[in-house]
Amino acid sequence: MANIGRRGFVKGATLGALAFTVGGAEIIMAPGEARARGVPFRLLDAHQGETLEALGETLVPQARESGIAHFIDQQLSVPATECLLQARIFNFRPPFAEFYRTAITTVDGASAKMFGKDFAQASAADQREFVGLMRQNKIEGWTGKPGALVYAVLRADAVDVVYGTMEGYEELGIPYMPHIPPEKRW
Repeated sequence: MANIGRRGFVKGATLGALAFTVGGAEIIMAPGEARARGVPFRLLDAHQGETLEALGETLVPQARESGIAHFIDQQLSVPATECLLQARIFNFRPPFAEFYRTAITTVDGASAKMFGKDFAQASAADQREFVGLMRQNKIEGWTGKPGALVYAVLRADAVDVVYGTMEGYEELGIPYMPHIPPEKRW
């Protein structure tokens, strides 16, 4: 990543691109592209990624294809001071991976009690019902951080990955620094 220079990195970051490791080399790409290319996770396992994708998609449509699990995994691998995850914004104590892993375990455990299966295997209707109850702290036997807090953090992460790019701003109809010419933005 040191070879791309600050300007290239900043330009990539405004496009929603991050550094992913592919074949031992760091490549700048968007989380959705990392997902589409099957880039392996650094810290999460496949099951954790699947659960995050199902949760993200339930919270914000298009989060799965936008690469929510790859976004979270990649951000968990950077120094806490550089992390863009909502766990940092909410002032959680690093390492942030503990929050996400605990949330995934809690969600899957509660889903198994409610529906007899992990969250990612539940029907879309059951997933929506679960998330609604989680948001209201109404899931019996919930452990760890309150469900409403888990909901808020993961929803904000999903919003970031879906709408936190120039394309996302366009989709929302929000001008992205229109008064500053692109060459002078950084």
